[in-house]
Amino acid sequence: MSKETNRRDFIGYSFAAVAAVGGAASLVGMKRAWDPLPSVLSGGFTTIDLTPIKAGTPETFEWRGKPIFVLKKSADMEDSERDLKVGTDRYTVAIGLCTHLGCIPAWKKDKWKCACHGGQFSPSGKQIFGPPPRPFDLPPFTVEGNTIVLGNAGPEFKKIAAYLATQV
Repeated sequence: MSKETNRRDFIGYSFAAVAAVGGAASLVGMKRAWDPLPSVLSGGFTTIDLTPIKAGTPETFEWRGKPIFVLKKSADMEDSERDLKVGTDRYTVAIGLCTHLGCIPAWKKDKWKCACHGGQFSPSGKQIFGPPPRPFDLPPFTVEGNTIVLGNAGPEFKKIAAYLATQV
């Protein structure tokens, strides 16, 4: 009788060990499936040097597969709470997708115009005409001297985002 009990205990312990190893392997596999792909992680942060940007002419950058508009505002352009101030310069930083259906607007003289349905945005990124329901979205960024790093929400981003939240 004691041999049967020992054999049953051994089988039970063996089953528990196999189940534990299988469970651990499953958890490792699930974690890998939930983690972002390396290509996403590498595209997570984009650094933009603001010094070569000319006033009145927006530059387009790519961050996480999206266009990012950066406009150094000239003296005659409207002042806005949405502006990013770096030294004495003012910038508009925005995700360059129309908030109506996601088309990429083009810069036309003094505003962004969306060719899809006629939406227009001011130099500050505010919707001024057409079907867009809200201003351009704001990418998270931090300011480090004369550069901005897209992908982290710094104090400047939080200040502008708080202002935009009051406008909705």
